[in-house]
Amino acid sequence: MDVSECESRTEGETMELQHFSHPHPLVSFKYQTVAREEVDPEAALCLGCEKPVEGWSYGCNQCEFYLHKGCAELELAPKIQNPFHPKHPLTLLPNSPQSRSGFCDLCGKNYGGFVYYCNDCNFDLHINCALLQSSIAANFPNSLHPHSLHFIQNYNKEVEPDCPGCQKPISGPFYHCSDCTYPTFFNLHKECAELPLEINHPCDRKHPLTLLPQPPTHPQKCSCYLCRIQWKGFVYSCSLCNFDLSLDDFLFSPPTITVASHEHPWMLVSRKMSFVCDCCGTDGYHSPYFCATCHLLVHKNCISLPRNIRITRHCHVICFSYSFQQNQVEDCMCRICYTEVDTSYGRYCCSASGCDYIAHAHCATNKSIWDGTIIKEGYDERHGPSNLITDVIEQISIEEIMVASEIKHSYHDHNLRLTFSGKTKDDDSQCDGCTRPLSTPFYSCEQCKFFLHKDCAELPKEMPHPFHKHLLTLVNSHDWGGYSVCDACGRLYQGFRYRCYKGDCYFEIDIQCMLLSDTLKHPSHEHSLFLVHNNEGTSCSACFRKLHSRDVAYRCMKRCDFSLDVGCATLPLSAWYKYDRHALTVFLMILSLLNFIAISAKKKESQIIGFTTVLIVITLFISIVLSGISHI
Repeated sequence: MDVSECESRTEGETMELQHFSHPHPLVSFKYQTVAREEVDPEAALCLGCEKPVEGWSYGCNQCEFYLHKGCAELELAPKIQNPFHPKHPLTLLPNSPQSRSGFCDLCGKNYGGFVYYCNDCNFDLHINCALLQSSIAANFPNSLHPHSLHFIQNYNKEVEPDCPGCQKPISGPFYHCSDCTYPTFFNLHKECAELPLEINHPCDRKHPLTLLPQPPTHPQKCSCYLCRIQWKGFVYSCSLCNFDLSLDDFLFSPPTITVASHEHPWMLVSRKMSFVCDCCGTDGYHSPYFCATCHLLVHKNCISLPRNIRITRHCHVICFSYSFQQNQVEDCMCRICYTEVDTSYGRYCCSASGCDYIAHAHCATNKSIWDGTIIKEGYDERHGPSNLITDVIEQISIEEIMVASEIKHSYHDHNLRLTFSGKTKDDDSQCDGCTRPLSTPFYSCEQCKFFLHKDCAELPKEMPHPFHKHLLTLVNSHDWGGYSVCDACGRLYQGFRYRCYKGDCYFEIDIQCMLLSDTLKHPSHEHSLFLVHNNEGTSCSACFRKLHSRDVAYRCMKRCDFSLDVGCATLPLSAWYKYDRHALTVFLMILSLLNFIAISAKKKESQIIGFTTVLIVITLFISIVLSGISHI
């Protein structure tokens, strides 16, 4: 963005500002923006708050450094003593020394821009959080939290992570603990902090329920209501009756609920009773909602399930339904968890003609699968997203089909011509989009070494992918000196990438990983593998890397405890070594042996076999290394 092309403040007048965050003077300008629904990935960002530049702003055209007028003229003290970090004074810096973007130790959000920082404690305080007013909350019950809390009245943004009481995002007034810092934040809703410590409830008429900061310890694989939904927040509990009530049921359970997705009202049954939810088909243990007209018993959370949604795991809109015809779907296997769907209960099915996609209600609406977007009735999904070919210069006819033989692409300055056969002058040439070796047909630039596979040139500007719940945007910008890190496989790469611009989500994935689907047949395992999002507590069967909740991986559909992370799943099945004329395919042998070790160790069938196999693997590895050395 060129400041000289923007509107000046007044004719003949130039306003300059010397800001602490930049060595050069900043010139005032007015940046005109066009209303848009999605964030423009190419838009200039304010280096103070990292939001798109708009309206009156200040900028240095030489360094492409820009600040909103409000951010640039904000009067900030170079050092402050803040109640959120009373131990040491905080120093104002242009950005966090810990990284290009850090985590605020108050709200927990990832950010860039101005920060108050404590060098002794590596404490970051986002500029907006530093300006908040707070007061010490007196007489906060020690049974809920051992430290003193600050009450913050005027906060109007969401705080990460969720409230430890009700497990919902925090907005509005809340309580903050300055003794609990990253990664153990403690921010509590005002409503949750002021809950009564003891209540009487119709579900347990004999004893009062006591508020506990976490659910009581239950036996492993307990099937009670709280363990089944993996509740982690505050609960009201009666130890005598072994009864627990979540805050979700206590705070947000009105006697009657009316929703657009169901034509009749739902009435609360305040009783401790066992039932099977007619919506999701899973067990319930107390306080269902009842539809007297349809004779349905459902969980409270299932009442709000939308009728039509779109998930990135499927290309069409899927619709929720109670009714079912036996000949509608032949294969009643959920396409997300690959277990059977009981058609006596509700589920999501594809609305497209001839498509038999089906999924459990709780699988389709899982937070890692669905972003919460509801599709309105009558939505037309025939119009797909456009690609980045800005102009077709020339076309040719091939078997009565018009093909663009010369194009103009957004990510290159020159025209690109289509090649159907032959090789380039350099046999090592690769596609600048996916960075794979060139194969016909491809587009090339006659003025410089720039190549794009035809498929890569026609990639849609926006595209869904099963690895991520938000729509992804195609970009060609990089970090790390021309490289980026793929959040799917964890490897550095060049070329095009797809990136998420939804809120504070910065997920990005390379083109090769974008080609993966939600199922995989890999030569290292006899069964098909399916995509799983939450892999907490598991490990990759190939590299034994411990997987986290944010990692996606492929697991065996037959439940034989075999899994591959995306990095191992995308490794080439064969490779060439510069000192050997033959292709190396030992990877599959080692992977199969390692898998055999894991299975043998788990079943505890033979420690001798496991030890012998480890020696074989080590011997193979040493042989490969020595073979390479002998050729030097």
